[in-house]
Amino acid sequence: MNIVHVVKRYGPVGGMERYVWELTRELQQLGHQVTVLCERCHTEKPADINVVELGETAKRPRWLSQVRFSLRVARWVQENPCADRIIHSHERLGVHDVTTFHGPPFATIYELGWWRFISLRVWVRLYLERRELRVAKTIVPNSSFIGRQLSHYYPEMAKKLSAPIVPGVLPIRQREQHVVAADGGIVCFVGWEWQRKGLPQAIEIVAALRATRPNLELWVVGPKPSELEPLFAGWTGGYRLLGWRDDNAYFSEVDVLLHPARAEPYGMVISEAMAARVPVVISDVCGAAEHVTADAGSVLPLDAPIQTWVDAVTAQLVRTQFPPSFVRGWDIVAHEYEQIYLAISVQ
Repeated sequence: MNIVHVVKRYGPVGGMERYVWELTRELQQLGHQVTVLCERCHTEKPADINVVELGETAKRPRWLSQVRFSLRVARWVQENPCADRIIHSHERLGVHDVTTFHGPPFATIYELGWWRFISLRVWVRLYLERRELRVAKTIVPNSSFIGRQLSHYYPEMAKKLSAPIVPGVLPIRQREQHVVAADGGIVCFVGWEWQRKGLPQAIEIVAALRATRPNLELWVVGPKPSELEPLFAGWTGGYRLLGWRDDNAYFSEVDVLLHPARAEPYGMVISEAMAARVPVVISDVCGAAEHVTADAGSVLPLDAPIQTWVDAVTAQLVRTQFPPSFVRGWDIVAHEYEQIYLAISVQ
């Protein structure tokens, strides 16, 4: 099949971008003709994938960047006609057959105050989102959580929704089984958007844990250390700010992943931790929560008391049984999309 994927940033530079990067390479390995339309490729272009860079636009305001990118894609499609291709969008387009939703719909803004609608930005983003859903023949949520949100805010589009296709996980170095010291351990937090992913709450939880585990450490991966130092103003040690990491080798050294996110469409870091056999303690608004079994860790209500979070992390630190490894190859993800493409091609 001739498949065109559209994403602004092509390369493993973010959660959604990793999803597109791995999926397109697997589709090419399956023998499909794959083209990627992007603003810019952020890594070496893969062999045998036609990567078309349309040029970068100003990132802010975001809604205007989305409009400009959409216009460039539409122009390319018009200038490069093809009757049998399938266009798979990961952005807010109006010329596609399949669209994957990697985050919560912008329509959640309806739950906020009416004054939010006194804004051109809001109306444009709502228009782009509804157009994206209206044009698509198939809408793919990347988690059951996102699927439920789309059905709620756009019930008229529900018939287009496919079963969720959750991200895959690359082979990862696994944590070696060991007993965590009674006064220590390493709790890890990962996330560039640290406020949405709950870092302030994670700091509060670990600070409470350190009252009985003085040698416990909190490792923070993602944000710039200089941005986070004020959050640890009252600490005299017990934390490490690792900044952005291109690898996930740190999972082999940590004892628990703590992810009390306020909103998390899926949370690939959760499945990566489970693949490395690291126990997880996460909030119930993470899309990946459906894959967290009792053997893998704990899923807590976001508004659970801090002591409940402390007890849950403690339970993972003192556990004696090694958690199972989570397995989901990107080849499985590609095969699931193949079925969607085939169904569209025979319509």
